Amino acid sequence: MQIDYHADKEQLIVMLAGEIDHHSSLNLRTEIDAAVYAHMPRCLILDFQNVTFMDSSGIGLIMGRYKILHPMGGKIILQQPSAYIGRMLRMAGMDRLAEIRTIIPKEVIS
Repeated sequence: MQIDYHADKEQLIVMLAGEIDHHSSLNLRTEIDAAVYAHMPRCLILDFQNVTFMDSSGIGLIMGRYKILHPMGGKIILQQPSAYIGRMLRMAGMDRLAEIRTIIPKEVIS
């Protein structure tokens, strides 16, 4: 699993690549949390474009970041999931906690 970050004053974009499973989720949580606390974004964007597999650990990863950001007035956007991962996210109810975007709007591209 690889992670790349892009941050500005309003948002933190975390670009994920590889597999999100039980073995990779602990490291992901640690790295994403450190970036969230360092930048204190109003919006956390998790980009799933290059995620090839995700199990229920990925759902837990999203829920944990929601629990950090929501009390601070922040929001989460789940961006570019594959059709399979998008279905999994919706079945798990993640669309009630986060916006799921399949296309990147122009204002996010810099």
